[in-house]
Amino acid sequence: MARAAVVRPFAGPVKASAQAGACNFYLACGAKFANLSLKPKEEDVVVGVRVLVWALAAGLAGQVALANPAATVLRDGFETGDFGPESGLYYRDNAEQRAGSVEFQSDDVRSGRAALRLTVRPLCPAGSDGCSERAEIWEETALRVPYDTPVWYGFSVKFADPVPTDEHRYLIAQWKREIGPEAEGDFSPYLGFRMTNGRLFVTVETNHHAPSVPPTGTGIATCPAGHTPVWLRPETNQMRVLVAADPSFSSADDPRFDACTDETVAETHGNPLPSPQDGWIDFAILSRPGPDGSGHIKVFANGLPVVTVKGRIGHGDFGLGENQYFKFGPYRDGAPEPWTMIYDNFVRSPDCMDVLRDEALCTAVSG
Repeated sequence: MARAAVVRPFAGPVKASAQAGACNFYLACGAKFANLSLKPKEEDVVVGVRVLVWALAAGLAGQVALANPAATVLRDGFETGDFGPESGLYYRDNAEQRAGSVEFQSDDVRSGRAALRLTVRPLCPAGSDGCSERAEIWEETALRVPYDTPVWYGFSVKFADPVPTDEHRYLIAQWKREIGPEAEGDFSPYLGFRMTNGRLFVTVETNHHAPSVPPTGTGIATCPAGHTPVWLRPETNQMRVLVAADPSFSSADDPRFDACTDETVAETHGNPLPSPQDGWIDFAILSRPGPDGSGHIKVFANGLPVVTVKGRIGHGDFGLGENQYFKFGPYRDGAPEPWTMIYDNFVRSPDCMDVLRDEALCTAVSG
């Protein structure tokens, strides 16, 4: 059972460490609500209570928006030392997340007065296999959008110094499908913003299909028009498609994308992904998974189109859930040094204009 609730008074921007206790949505780091410090499996049991609290705080109780999460606009500029009542966000308390800490701070912001600093510190034993460290912010379960529904996400992000430059698995944002109790296997994010050797790259995951060009074993494939480099993973019934990368990203960074697929096609637009060393980056993403070939993703960075992805996106395996969901924050395999990311201006909306705020771009996207 959960511990007794403890309500902390609002005291402006505060720090909250996952090692000391959950920084979840309806406590929101001690500012407004009570922290029940639930275990992950208990968390899902009371999600209805959390969403009712969210609805009351946001003034949405009884409105249609909660009956249709896809129509609900979520946003947070992290201005109040708390997850805002309209954000639908929380920090999940589980073993991996206890490597993380959350700080609402005003030292480094994209806009406004404050931003969210997320840090992971070493927790995994040296040489451990399969251990990871996270400080990720989650969408409330009952506010998730159906898997086949298009939805826009926006956020600003900055890599705090020092930016990791080692060959290692780092993620800063990921989109996944819910995994039900009858699903078998481990399902990677259908869209992942990743980094290795200090270089950003974006991947799309889907079920395994025969390649259009077989693996060469000689590094990242040079694919013909209409085909995309892919890392085949038949042992997990998955394949990972390389859809965008830093201009200097090469086989030395990740040689596993050594085949080509025409099941998932990435069209780049001449605007590369920014470098982690470039300071604040404003991302806008259209997410619509479709493992049947109807998927559609668009990625914008700093107001410029980076890539459009169409075709097979995501997983269609038995036992998977009905919804997609988004997590952001530093996530890595265990490492010996702290790693910090800063986030600001989170938005989720069915309307492109709420995220891109550019009528011409939004018109082009919908055309």
